[in-house]
Amino acid sequence: MAKVLIIYYSRSGNTKKMAELIKNGVEKEGTEVVLKDVKDTKVDDLLKADAIVMGSPVYYGSMASPLKKLLDDSVSHHGDLDGKIGAAFSSSANIGGGNETTILDMLNAMLIHGMIIQGDAKGDHYGPVSIGRPDQRVEKECIRFGQRLASLTKRLKG
Repeated sequence: MAKVLIIYYSRSGNTKKMAELIKNGVEKEGTEVVLKDVKDTKVDDLLKADAIVMGSPVYYGSMASPLKKLLDDSVSHHGDLDGKIGAAFSSSANIGGGNETTILDMLNAMLIHGMIIQGDAKGDHYGPVSIGRPDQRVEKECIRFGQRLASLTKRLKG
C-alpha cells in the first residue's frame, strides 16, 4: 500500500492544523498516512514513504530552521529519494508574507533529490497556503491537496 509522510513545524498551531487537514484528505482516498512533527522525524523516515509532504510557517521568506536541518541532513541519502513524490505547504502572518517562496524552497530541495512534484491548475498552484489561522477556503484546499496527493501516490506507487 502506498504511504504518505507529512512532516510539519508549527509554533502557533496554524501549520499543524493544515497538516491535519491534508492528512484527512489523504485518508479519504484510503491511503496510509503518517503525520509527524519535524522534531520527531529522522532522516531515515523519508526512505519509508512513497510521498513526502513538508509544511512550514514563513520565516524571512523561507522555511523554519528545523525543516531546513532535516533537508540538509538528508544529503546522506542523496539519490535515495529519487522518484518519490514531494509536496509542500505553508502559513504566514500576512498576504505577501512569503508563502510561495517558502513552498518553493522546500520543493527545490525535493527536486534536487529527484522527487516528483505535482502542481495544481485550479487551487493553490504550488501547495496550500494560509494567512493566519486556516479558514474555510484553506480547509478545502488542504483536504483537496491531500486527496490529489494520495491519488497520484497510488497511481505511481500502487
